[in-house]
Order: sequence, then C-alpha cells, then structure tokens
Amino acid sequence: MQGLTWDDHKIGATYQTLGRTVSETDIVNFVNTAGLIEPLFMDMEYVKKESVFGGRAAPGTLTFALSEGLVIQTGLIHGVAMAWLGGEVKVVAPVLAGDTIRVEVEIVDKRETKKPDRGIVTYKHRVFNQRGETVMELKLQRMIRRKPS
Repeated sequence: MQGLTWDDHKIGATYQTLGRTVSETDIVNFVNTAGLIEPLFMDMEYVKKESVFGGRAAPGTLTFALSEGLVIQTGLIHGVAMAWLGGEVKVVAPVLAGDTIRVEVEIVDKRETKKPDRGIVTYKHRVFNQRGETVMELKLQRMIRRKPS
C-alpha cells in the first residue's frame, strides 16, 4: 500500500480512522513500559478516593500513541512519511479504560522545501471517544516524499 505523496495531499481533505477500544491491559502495559508509575494510573483505591475521573484513566501519552497508530493504519502515509517534525498536543478530556477512540485527520497546510524530493504537510488530528466527544486535538507536521520528477 502506498500513501499520499506530498503532491497528492489536498488542503482541506479529511480522513477517518477506524476505532480502537482502550483496555485496562493497554493502560497497565503502557504505564509499566514507560515508567509512568503513578497512583492515578495504578492504584484503584486512590482512583476511587482522589481521582476526578471515576475510573482508570489512560495517560495522555498513551492516547497520543494510540491515535498515531490509528492514523498509520489508514495507509495515508505508508511509504511516503520521511519524518515526524513535531507539533502541538492539547488534551481536552480523559480517556478511560473501556473508551473507544477514533481520529479525524485534516490536511491544513503544505509547503515545499529546498529539496525537491520532499515537502512538509501540516495535519490537524481530532481524537474522539465513542460518544463523539473530543478528547485530544493535535496539530502536527510531517516530512512527506514528493512524486519522483
């Protein structure tokens, strides 16, 4: 599968990902792997007494990682993405164990670079839960291959 080259990216185009349910296992494995050993993520007695979320919350970094995986699975950037250049992430609402997330990807800008084989694309990602509520907003840039001359 080949993704969209820089030339094929159209400003204003939007794409939808599939959904993915975030499990307790996902949260525990991610927290342990990343070393995010924090009562908010690991101690359910603490969560019951102290947390405003009412359940096991996923770290924002896990929500980001899962949303990136969903975007990759669309095939949009397969074989054409050269680099993730950074961006802005805004956590809007919590993702709890059992929530299902999906991502809407919008192409908001693109520009050429000095090198003719690549360009920069700016995307806006909106991550939604199963109720259609926005849980995360991202604006990020990737270096994308151009069509061969």
